[in-house]
Amino acid sequence: MDKKNLTIGVLLMLAAFASLYFSQKLTPAPTAPMVPPAQPPVPTGPTYAAPAVTPGINPQNATLTAAVVKDTAGSSLTLLANSFVEIRLTNYGGAIRDVAFRKRDAKDRLIYPEIRGGRNPFVFNQLHADPMLAFTDLPGLDRHTGFKVVSRSATEVVYRAVFENRIEVTRRYFLPDPGDLKSDPYQLRHETIFRNLTDQTIPLPRLALSLGTTAPISSHDYGMQLATAYSDGKDRNFIERSKLEGGGALSWIGFGSREPRAFLASPGPVKWASVSNQFFTAILTPDTPAAGLVTRRVELPPFPDTPEKTTYGITGVTQFDVPALAPHAETKIAMSFYVGPKEYSRLANTDVFTADQDKVMNFGMFRFFSQLLLTIMTWVHSWSVGFSPTWAWGWAIVITTLILKIVFLWPTLAASKSAKRMAKIQPEMAAVKEKFKDNPQKLQAATMELFKKHKVNPMGGCLPILITMPFFFGFFQMLQSTAELRYAPFLWSVDLSAPDTVGHIFGFPINILPLLMGATMIIQMRLTPMPSTDNMQAKMFKFMPWIFTVFCYSFSGALALYSTINGVFTIAQQLVVNRMKDAASEPAPVAAGGKPAKNVTPKKK
Repeated sequence: MDKKNLTIGVLLMLAAFASLYFSQKLTPAPTAPMVPPAQPPVPTGPTYAAPAVTPGINPQNATLTAAVVKDTAGSSLTLLANSFVEIRLTNYGGAIRDVAFRKRDAKDRLIYPEIRGGRNPFVFNQLHADPMLAFTDLPGLDRHTGFKVVSRSATEVVYRAVFENRIEVTRRYFLPDPGDLKSDPYQLRHETIFRNLTDQTIPLPRLALSLGTTAPISSHDYGMQLATAYSDGKDRNFIERSKLEGGGALSWIGFGSREPRAFLASPGPVKWASVSNQFFTAILTPDTPAAGLVTRRVELPPFPDTPEKTTYGITGVTQFDVPALAPHAETKIAMSFYVGPKEYSRLANTDVFTADQDKVMNFGMFRFFSQLLLTIMTWVHSWSVGFSPTWAWGWAIVITTLILKIVFLWPTLAASKSAKRMAKIQPEMAAVKEKFKDNPQKLQAATMELFKKHKVNPMGGCLPILITMPFFFGFFQMLQSTAELRYAPFLWSVDLSAPDTVGHIFGFPINILPLLMGATMIIQMRLTPMPSTDNMQAKMFKFMPWIFTVFCYSFSGALALYSTINGVFTIAQQLVVNRMKDAASEPAPVAAGGKPAKNVTPKKK
């Protein structure tokens, strides 16, 4: 029973870590929707093939990755701005070229700079396959089409063009005032109006609007958070970049594709769609559900510190079915478009966003716990700014970790006491196993009698831990994509969202916090009673700290800080437990005359 207890605990922890890593990879990939054969094909543009959104195109003709494009020669930009964003719109395509995040703190520092301490803001969609909200698959109305600015103000820009001398296309962008309580400063309104200029009914093909292109944040970002997502009103679906790459570690047993895919098409209805990286996202919410979403990879220039490594981003386009235009009639597609940080407290505001748009944070199976802990950490940060404005987010992680440990102090103490009791009866258990090694029934009965005699619960060390695990892994998952931690310093770490590298030895990074985490695990192993007489099992447990250190060595500073503080608290807790006397496992007291005191406890009937 003791072996089972230990083995179950270890396997559960390993399974939880594995689920965090593989949960996204094991999600079945969406399939391309069937296209009615009667629908005629529409030719693609000259430089950007979009077979996934073009009815009738053979998927085999699609390139495996989309290419980064440059501005069309002669294009001009129009700006819409508030204190949070600067939206740059291009007249070619009448679309959004990119969005810069210009919000500043009380000391007039950029909250989301391009580089740490930099004066330039982070720019979303800076490198892209298409401008955001540009039509991607309709020659004559794509990013090469020149639109004319027909009106503009501090909050609004209106573009207009004529398609095939038959359809007038008007595109309007409106950026609400930041003081408007019914809107978000990172969110704008957009509408495209199609008006028939002829005396004939004109059918319109399926339209596709670009969501934008996201890229890894740095060379330390392995792209696990790069994804498109959509909601059909009931479920949320995430299409990670890894699903397009092929050759996954588990493809040989049927999970995922062995071959790279040019695109993945997801059928509608689409209540909202997004494209995200680790910290930022673009979310399109149409007034009328869209027809589908298409996801592609984008080949990007390598990072300067890794010039030999190819970088891939991800892009998405949202499909819309538009009814045929009667003579001189018009139709409209309208939407809200959020481009900003993945701040849970902002996206969970149901007065502005739909009830499930905060799910774009992609917290996975521990979503409830991640949301709860992020709310607590944000609250802690709000008052820790007063005594440590520079290290506020680091202290928020430390204090939230301690709060979590204190809340679950009782079940973890119970588990520690159970392990201590189990360790004390190991010699007796070994004797029982030797005595009844050829009789499993008597062995089980004798073992249970031994547990009853010493008041040991065989699952006492496992069940309390099961209660706390969802919270700890929720915290682990939450810290991976909290935008506020980007470039947040603490102690020697200059960026809690990246490894706390202090130097290199022969090119190998020296990360302090993961080493401290490993040291705390080793100390914990020495302090914790080992309720096992199996040498192989004992050796396996001795190697666990080293395995976890290697596994977690490239963790962000925030994750390593959490793990280290968690380990230090556990060490202090175990020292207290080891000094405590356990009445259940102590021998009966001896009376003054030298005889054991009489047990006056009534017998059970």
